Amino acid sequence: MSQKFDELINSFIDNNVGIAGNFLSASLSENLRQNIYSLQKGEQMKYAGIGNEAIAEATQKMRGDKIYWLDKKNNNVHEQKFLDRVENFIDHLNKTCYTGINDYEFHYAVYEQGSAYKKHKDQFKTDNKRKYSLICYLNNGWKPADGGELLIYQNEKIQTISPNAQKAVFFKSDEMEHEVLTANKPRMSITGWLKRS
Repeated sequence: MSQKFDELINSFIDNNVGIAGNFLSASLSENLRQNIYSLQKGEQMKYAGIGNEAIAEATQKMRGDKIYWLDKKNNNVHEQKFLDRVENFIDHLNKTCYTGINDYEFHYAVYEQGSAYKKHKDQFKTDNKRKYSLICYLNNGWKPADGGELLIYQNEKIQTISPNAQKAVFFKSDEMEHEVLTANKPRMSITGWLKRS
């Protein structure tokens, strides 16, 4: 996996936004999708809140995704594999770039048809522990007409990234303003942050 880790890091160094296709294997991506379907069936996906307050309103205007936090205590083999990959990436990142990352948090994110997330940064004003954002997409056969692209704003330029399965996107949480365009069909990902306390 070090080749994929390097692809993500090197593209980040070149453009401040790292992108790696096939960061997740096809089988892991599909198994994580199936996890989301199970969570949806059990009504465990909940509308996300804004900021680090315990606020989650289904009618909020800023974001419309539903989430479920990953945790090794969930004892889900596919989540374990994903989080193991994240830990291996952090080890590689720390060894090659001396970032000092020592923690992380990730959640499933589902944008149902018609939902979006307006322009924002990922680091809280009252908490600077989030250093890097890492998004891994789980959408098979995604087409331009499906919408839901990630827009990243940088130096008057806008980078458009399609949320295709297995792809990972990596950027600094406190620097990059970004948004998710309206999804025209359900859009799935795992989104999280590499942290330094």
